[in-house]
Amino acid sequence: MPTILGQNQYGKAENRVVKITRDGDTHHIKDLNVSVALSGDMDDVHYSGSNANVLPTDTTKNTVFAFAKEHGIESAEQFGIHLARHFVSSQEPIHRARIRIEEYAWERIATSEGNSRFIGADEVKHSFARKGQETRVSQITYDGESWEVVSGLKDLSVMNSTNSEFWGYVKDKYTTLKEAYDRILATDVSARWRYNWTSDEQRMPNWEKSYEQARKHMLQAFAETYSLSLQQTLYQMGSRIINSRSEIDEIRFSLPNNHHFLVDLEPFGLKNDHEVYFAADRPYGLIEATVLRDGVEPKIPVDMTNL
Repeated sequence: MPTILGQNQYGKAENRVVKITRDGDTHHIKDLNVSVALSGDMDDVHYSGSNANVLPTDTTKNTVFAFAKEHGIESAEQFGIHLARHFVSSQEPIHRARIRIEEYAWERIATSEGNSRFIGADEVKHSFARKGQETRVSQITYDGESWEVVSGLKDLSVMNSTNSEFWGYVKDKYTTLKEAYDRILATDVSARWRYNWTSDEQRMPNWEKSYEQARKHMLQAFAETYSLSLQQTLYQMGSRIINSRSEIDEIRFSLPNNHHFLVDLEPFGLKNDHEVYFAADRPYGLIEATVLRDGVEPKIPVDMTNL
């Protein structure tokens, strides 16, 4: 049976680039993991092995580091836009570029007055500790005419120690779960949101502010929602972002329900008044859904592993 070539792409994955910006004695860090995927007129390299249209993946790696110097890294989104535009506009065979970026956050280490005097500085502004919270993510896609920017985060662990219930669900002969009227609600948030900026003719969002505000509204909704289900909380988190940020039209969540079960302490003559829990890491419920601005068509893939 004859075969034909389907969708294909190539590039250099996981280029770790750290950019230090020196503002006198004050330093700033941007720590990115950048993956480049290019597609276009690549039939010949697959059918005959001709590399005439192939930009080496090593070149894409070098471009990442050179652009960190030439353009700086204002934000993950802006850096990805520079890269995607370059690959599509500078190489005729390349019709589409997709840039995926993970950003790792750092915070300054506070030092004692004595140590500052010892090294001869009033305040240390060049020492950092890696933040142990979420990883910021972004995907920038450009086809020479239109843009698609999908940003978000992963591994943001959150917990409500009360104000969560779960009852009134379907029961059959295999149901053993007891209804809960005061439970822990905990999850590790993975979220992707899509911007409605698609053209150079439009005003570009402030990427840094947008991320900070989306994260803030998401966490506030999680904290302020009296939850009867994780699905309800998910919807409130997405709605809060879309209603508060006009530049975002769609957001998709993948939320594991990190179960916490009350430990039976009666064999020891102790009463467990919602104080001691067993944190079970698996199996876990997995709640996924997309929240959209009314009238907008969904574009974020349903399978979060594709992001």
